[in-house]
Amino acid sequence: MNEYKIRTSSPEDTMKISEKLGMLAEEQDVFILEGDLGAGKTTFTKGLAKGLGVNRVVNSPTFNIIKEYKGRIPLYHMDVYRLAESEEDLGFDEYFYGSGVTVVEWAHLIEHYLPSSLLKISLFHEGGNNRGIELEPKGERYIRLCEELLKNESISN
Repeated sequence: MNEYKIRTSSPEDTMKISEKLGMLAEEQDVFILEGDLGAGKTTFTKGLAKGLGVNRVVNSPTFNIIKEYKGRIPLYHMDVYRLAESEEDLGFDEYFYGSGVTVVEWAHLIEHYLPSSLLKISLFHEGGNNRGIELEPKGERYIRLCEELLKNESISN
C-alpha cells in the first residue's frame, strides 16, 4: 500500500499543498478528509477550492451537510459528521460520479457509500501550527495524483 507523508508548519503551507491538489484535480475525484477537530480539514478544503478556481468563501458545511461551489470544476464539500446515527443516503453517487470534485469530512461514517477508488487524507496536530498530512491513495489515478502532487515537496514514504 502506498502512503505519503507531508509536514507543514503553518495553515498557509497546508493550503499551498491543497491548492496544488486542486489544480491537479479532475472530475469525479473523491478526497476523504479525516482528522480531529481543529486538525485543518476546512483549511485544507479552502486551499483545494482555491486550486479549483472557487472564488467564494469556503467554510465547513456542518449544518448543511453538503455545500456546492462553482469553479473550473464544481466542488462538493460534505461534512457527514451529523449522519453518524443515520442510514440516510443523500444521493452520494450523484456527487461521487458527477461532474465535480467531492471532499468528504468524517467519511468513515458513510464508508459503505464511498467509491473504492479515492484519496484518503488524514491530518494530525503536531504541536503549534505544525500538521502531519498522510495521503493514502486507493486506485491508480490517485497514486499518480499523489506522485504529481508531491514532486518537489519534502515528503517521506
